[in-house]
Amino acid sequence: MSRALLRSVLELRTPTARLLPPFFRPATLAPSVRLFNQTAQHIEPAQPDPTIVASPQAAPTSSSQPPAARATQPHQQPSTPQPTTTPLSDSVRTLLPLLAAQPGHYITVLIHGRPYLVTQGDSLRLPFKMAGVEPGDVLRLDRASVLGSRDFTLRGAPHVDPRLFECRAVVTGTESEPLRLTVKKKRRCRRSRTVKSKHRYTVLRISELKIRTEAVEEA
Repeated sequence: MSRALLRSVLELRTPTARLLPPFFRPATLAPSVRLFNQTAQHIEPAQPDPTIVASPQAAPTSSSQPPAARATQPHQQPSTPQPTTTPLSDSVRTLLPLLAAQPGHYITVLIHGRPYLVTQGDSLRLPFKMAGVEPGDVLRLDRASVLGSRDFTLRGAPHVDPRLFECRAVVTGTESEPLRLTVKKKRRCRRSRTVKSKHRYTVLRISELKIRTEAVEEA
């Protein structure tokens, strides 16, 4: 009888948390409440006032001069490089009139980086079709590596000065070779293919070749 009474007294002294269901116990709520109290307070970012518009004049400049001093300075145009002409050497001044006095001049002109040795009246067939030209056009050939006659030769380093000569060519037309068919086939392979090729050429005629002796007086 005393044991049953003692057991009932002990059950009355136990905390109420043991008699509550698991989801109502304060022990399970305490950690979440403690973590919530330790969390930092969330601060909303400050929103800019939509009525304020940034003025481009208020932007800071990297120049150390005040605005008043910069406004008084005149606007300076960028300087353009002036073309400089290379003076002629003494040997060219002396021998160029002798070269011009002799007949039968020849010149090695460079067209698209390829050299062609021609004289006045020659017909030149370029191994490609020149773009942007029509029959009857006159071309000024101002890039040459060698200019000479029977006894004198003027070599450029790497090009001859274009002030010393005038070379002009007339486009006479275009030519094309016959159609060529080439069969391409590999060894131990039954498949083959046929390649067609028909190259086109531009024909020029050297209409003028003159040595300018007045360039010596101008230089």
